[in-house]
Amino acid sequence: MPLRPPGAGQGQRQGPQGPQGSGEEKEPLWRDVVGDVLRGERLAQERTLKDVADAARISMPYLSELERGRKEASSEVLAAAARALGLGLPDLLSLAQTRLAGLPRARPARASYQSEVRLAA
Repeated sequence: MPLRPPGAGQGQRQGPQGPQGSGEEKEPLWRDVVGDVLRGERLAQERTLKDVADAARISMPYLSELERGRKEASSEVLAAAARALGLGLPDLLSLAQTRLAGLPRARPARASYQSEVRLAA
């Protein structure tokens, strides 16, 4: 069984509501949250992709893919990107966790009454 629905990640990021118009809430992907944090920190410092990529010793296209949530980075790459932005890996992970904590949580599908288990007292 695939972890993501068909078509997910093809062309555009899905927000908390899932595919447009579906009304289905989706849990955010870790790579999207970390990418948003990396991009936010870079832009807050008014630095270019090239500048940060060079400082991190990773390619500019790869950093772009990380920021857009298209690649799952190793801890070594995340640490290098964080250092290039003047952060430690714990700082990057803490910022990502804070952002995740502030997002609305996906609600599990409500079980039908027929499938609920009731315990006798």
